[in-house]
Amino acid sequence: MVNEFEEVGQRLRAYRLGRSLTAEDVAQQLGISRAAVYRLEKGEIVKIQILSALSKLLDVSLPSMLGIGVEYYDNAIAFFERMRQLEEDSIQLIGNFSPMSWLIMSDDYMRYLRVMLIEAIPDGAADRQRHIDFIGTLMNLLEERRTSASRRRVPVVSLVGSQDIERFLRLGLIGRFDLPETVQEERRQAARHEVERLHDLMLRQPIGTQVGVVDGQPPSQTFQVYERATMSSVSLSPYRLGDQPNVTSGIALVTSAPDAVRHFERTLQTQWETAHKGSDGAHILRRMLDA
Repeated sequence: MVNEFEEVGQRLRAYRLGRSLTAEDVAQQLGISRAAVYRLEKGEIVKIQILSALSKLLDVSLPSMLGIGVEYYDNAIAFFERMRQLEEDSIQLIGNFSPMSWLIMSDDYMRYLRVMLIEAIPDGAADRQRHIDFIGTLMNLLEERRTSASRRRVPVVSLVGSQDIERFLRLGLIGRFDLPETVQEERRQAARHEVERLHDLMLRQPIGTQVGVVDGQPPSQTFQVYERATMSSVSLSPYRLGDQPNVTSGIALVTSAPDAVRHFERTLQTQWETAHKGSDGAHILRRMLDA
């Protein structure tokens, strides 16, 4: 069970990774040892002066660092690291993603995701290599999240919007629109493979994975509730890991405020009650696949 000080340490690590700083970088700039930095990230109680210096170095407010109210993340690496930490301590994950929870996609999808992210880099970008390096670090983190989730077998409840799935099938796994037609057709087939897997998963209904298909468009926000033994949390994200992925712009947030968690849980519960599940949901997916 993670205590409050360990939570502070976890946020410190997430923000540090988001700023592309090593523990050695932080140690040198604060005038402390690298071992002290690692102790901080494990939740060792420190003086407020150290936290204040870290706040300035990492360009994050003290309230966000301490988890008071809302944590804000303007960097996908920092945010996905924070998601990994929360997932490690969760007893169930409930989410609304477009087009579906990345945790239930195939291993093949990871290869396409890397390609899509690189495709999305603007032509002629002066800092193209920096973007590619960022994507490499991000993909390593996502692989770590998948491995951890698979090892822990944390139950996943995922809402899927029928309109999102239709768009996913039509566009395919693309990072930009001006791809050759042969490539676009290959990517549409790859997207179809993912929906076929989702269809089969809904028919099998394996223990620990629940999927509900929502008619039309579910809430446009991408969010996830982390149900934990002590204190549940919710995250909202502008970052997309589906078709036309985005990991470069937007502000994500995390909060454990009881009112916020309750409102999102209520929204998800309402959507779940009317969602199509099991063979009923699989039938909707099959209809789209055969269209």
